[in-house]
Amino acid sequence: MTAGASPPPANQPEFVPGAPPPAALTTDIWRGIARDNPVLVQLLGLCPAMAVTNTLANGLAMGTATMLVLLGSELFVSLLRKVIPHEVRITSYVLIIATFVTVVDLLLAATFPDISKALGPFMPLIVVNCMVLGRAEAFAAKVRPVRAMADAVGMGLGFTLALVLISGLRELLGMGSLLGANLLGPNFEPWVFMVMPPGGFLTLGIILLCMAWFTDIRRRRAQEAA
Repeated sequence: MTAGASPPPANQPEFVPGAPPPAALTTDIWRGIARDNPVLVQLLGLCPAMAVTNTLANGLAMGTATMLVLLGSELFVSLLRKVIPHEVRITSYVLIIATFVTVVDLLLAATFPDISKALGPFMPLIVVNCMVLGRAEAFAAKVRPVRAMADAVGMGLGFTLALVLISGLRELLGMGSLLGANLLGPNFEPWVFMVMPPGGFLTLGIILLCMAWFTDIRRRRAQEAA
């Protein structure tokens, strides 16, 4: 230390290169739900969003399972961030994620075997979900456990809400029901196309179009008010 230089302040926060800037926990949670929604904004994890959202029960189960995996994996990645060597971090993250995917998959098979069977191979594929691995690498590995858990809650809720929205629309229009309860009456002719694979792409496209339209309206109003 040079003469006359002031000593570093006590209890200075640890600096991690590339770490996210400090933020309130509510900001970390809300970011995943709205501003950086993994499906509707970042367009991540689209494989399960398209494949298993033909019914609301399947979409809700996949979203909840993914959120539980996010909670466990981000917590352990954050706790072990100073122990895991940089050279093998991705391999370590995959092993951590795979452990929690196995636990959640077994719990789902034991409690809801029909839904577990309907999800099929898409449950194990959470291991390579770019959203889960990306949050471990880009966020959890650079922050403390509390922030990592807040991020997992936000991203998990955002992912779940997106899947619920897509699956709810597809089941309602494709079967006339939600969670097995007939809502549109016996005279409704189901749009079978909506519960087929192309229906998932159509539903997501309509949702993204509505979001872009709403964003454009808000932008124009802000410009007019300025």
